Amino acid sequence: MYSYTIVQWLFFFYFYCFVGWCIESAYVSVRTRKLTNRGFMRGPFLPLYGSGGIMMLVVSMPFQDNIVMVYVAGCIGATVLEYVTGVTMEALFKVRYWDYSKNRFNFQGHICLGTSLAWGFLTILMTEVVHVPVERFALSIPDTTLKAVTGILTVYIAADFALSFKAAIDLRDVLVKMEKVKEEMVHIQKRLDVVIALTGQEMENYKAALAESASVAKEEWAETMSMHIEDIKAGIERRLEQLKALIPTWGKEQKKDMGEEILDLRTKYAINLEDRKRLGRLRDFFQRDMVRSNPGMTSVRFREALEELKRRTFGKED
Repeated sequence: MYSYTIVQWLFFFYFYCFVGWCIESAYVSVRTRKLTNRGFMRGPFLPLYGSGGIMMLVVSMPFQDNIVMVYVAGCIGATVLEYVTGVTMEALFKVRYWDYSKNRFNFQGHICLGTSLAWGFLTILMTEVVHVPVERFALSIPDTTLKAVTGILTVYIAADFALSFKAAIDLRDVLVKMEKVKEEMVHIQKRLDVVIALTGQEMENYKAALAESASVAKEEWAETMSMHIEDIKAGIERRLEQLKALIPTWGKEQKKDMGEEILDLRTKYAINLEDRKRLGRLRDFFQRDMVRSNPGMTSVRFREALEELKRRTFGKED
């Protein structure tokens, strides 16, 4: 049984956070052929690995003389930790920092069978090989020194985590705002469709139809929202050009009432275009760094907006 003080447990947590960061950063850097500071935090620490390391030690304690049970406990414990962490982070930040959706036998993209089985072997490796010298090293450090080092690391990691958490929340807000801009553009397109469809009808019918356009059927709205933002922009511009050609054929009353509506929609469209560009630039350094550090992050609800941010962040789009 492991019998450590709180300070020693904290030291092990920080140690495995650092080792996990080294492994992840090296792997991603080699795969992308570009140095990558991997992870949620800006410093060289990955809390998921620290939590995983401590979890492996804890769940294996009752089974230290039974390697099969150590394996099973590692599989279950790590899978639960990974799933809970993944669900919580997606609920908070609206993005997934890892995604197993393309792996076989995955569950909601947060966990998959292959990784769960691998966690069991890692638990055996951790308890039987890795932790032995790490434990010896930690216990050899004078208590006063260990407390000082752990205290400094605690302050640093807490500050880093707070700043990283804020950057992740700010990034989430950018994604939400970009989606709202897209929704507004869809609304503009629908209203332009009404204007075009009713140019030859009486103004009373025209005004009634405009009011009805605000409540588009859910199926139709969902279908339009699934369109790419570039297709929506092209559709709006095409409709504006079509209306521009129709204006000379209108009577005085139509030009007055419909002209005001078109001008209003054109202005709203221009504002939304600028807002989308501004949001997509990610001028905040910490938000850009969050995207760069997690090139594989995905989002179910904000997939298109996130991909746009990634393209701009990695310089693939102006």
